[in-house]
Amino acid sequence: MSIKSLDFPRMGDKENSPFFEEYLQRLLEERDRVGLTDMIHQIEALMLTVDPGASAQYIGEICLMTPYHYLVSLESESHWTHVLRIDMNSPDLLIREVKDPGIRGIFRSLNEVYPIGASKPNSRYMGEILRVDNLHEVVALQREREFRFFSQEEIRRLEMPGNLAVSKPSPYTHNIVCYMERPEHELRVYALGISSIRQDIQISYLQAKERQAASGIDQMLMPIDHLATRIYSQNREVAILEWLSWSSYYYWGSYDIKDQNSSTNVTKSTHGFEEANSPAKVFTANNTPYFVNHLEKLPSPTETFVRNYGPRLHHLAIAVRDGYINGQENIDYVVDVIRQHGKEFLLDVIGSKEEGLKQIFSSASEHSSLIVEYVQRFGEFDGFFTKQNVAELTHAAGVEEELLILQAQNSV
Repeated sequence: MSIKSLDFPRMGDKENSPFFEEYLQRLLEERDRVGLTDMIHQIEALMLTVDPGASAQYIGEICLMTPYHYLVSLESESHWTHVLRIDMNSPDLLIREVKDPGIRGIFRSLNEVYPIGASKPNSRYMGEILRVDNLHEVVALQREREFRFFSQEEIRRLEMPGNLAVSKPSPYTHNIVCYMERPEHELRVYALGISSIRQDIQISYLQAKERQAASGIDQMLMPIDHLATRIYSQNREVAILEWLSWSSYYYWGSYDIKDQNSSTNVTKSTHGFEEANSPAKVFTANNTPYFVNHLEKLPSPTETFVRNYGPRLHHLAIAVRDGYINGQENIDYVVDVIRQHGKEFLLDVIGSKEEGLKQIFSSASEHSSLIVEYVQRFGEFDGFFTKQNVAELTHAAGVEEELLILQAQNSV
């Protein structure tokens, strides 16, 4: 039986425009009718790039802070692509590392017009790979809807896996969307370069996993829960509609976070995948554009982030298994362990069992600029945040970003 993308209940209190409500219905009805909703499935992988020489340190960091394992490295002419995996039920992480810092390309150019983005020109989140049943048919249908893809020759020059269809970057999020045809029972394979186990990566990975195992947090960390992208205020609605058009996700709802002059907007898989199998996609945007701040005197951490980094992924959230250890809730214990190994956090753990969940943001990684969020839900809590939690998290991230802006200005 075909999925009906509009049958899911709506959450939230954010009022959308008539344009959004009209095209949400029309786009999802048409997506269902032509069969795209049925043919496009879960997020297979997340792709990001780091600056030359940073991959071993970053993989050590991510393998300490998450359940990911280093699988293999793929070497092409000008890139290394390191594949991290939890299992075949959760998305892979593809960490790309350019060999020559002087190489220029489209993903670097997306960084260079933003003050902090330009300071790490090769470091950015790229986008997601989605599993599809029939690659040729999905691409043909999307082209009929005026979506654009890189040619196979351009994919070869970009040194991306040859078995992917790769979109042009979004004008709203700067992310790409890729499709990969894979029968569900078969392994994921990325058609790119010569495979090997790189010793510096392997050493960094094993050290991270030894630390996890010694503390026991390896039994508490679960797969990615959601991905949060920050965008300009005027692009909130079109970015959501564009993602829904590329994917088989549905609009879960939006919440107005007035304390921080922003909104949090959530989309989830129509196929009923748990977030561990296909993370929710969250879009955060200011309620007002930056140029009215001097008139309204409103906080603007989200818009400030976008103006300094560009539209991009802000954080990935890791679920923490519900439970206690030594009288502490698991999330508090995990954060204590990660802190002991040198990773800083932007604030103390916030929330409570009574509210349904606890959350915290790490400081941004110096290698990827990404924040890791930890979230522990209690009992049957079915959501991604409380309004008070998200306001505190947004404020804390804004404080750190202001310090990074000052550092960037002083270094010029």
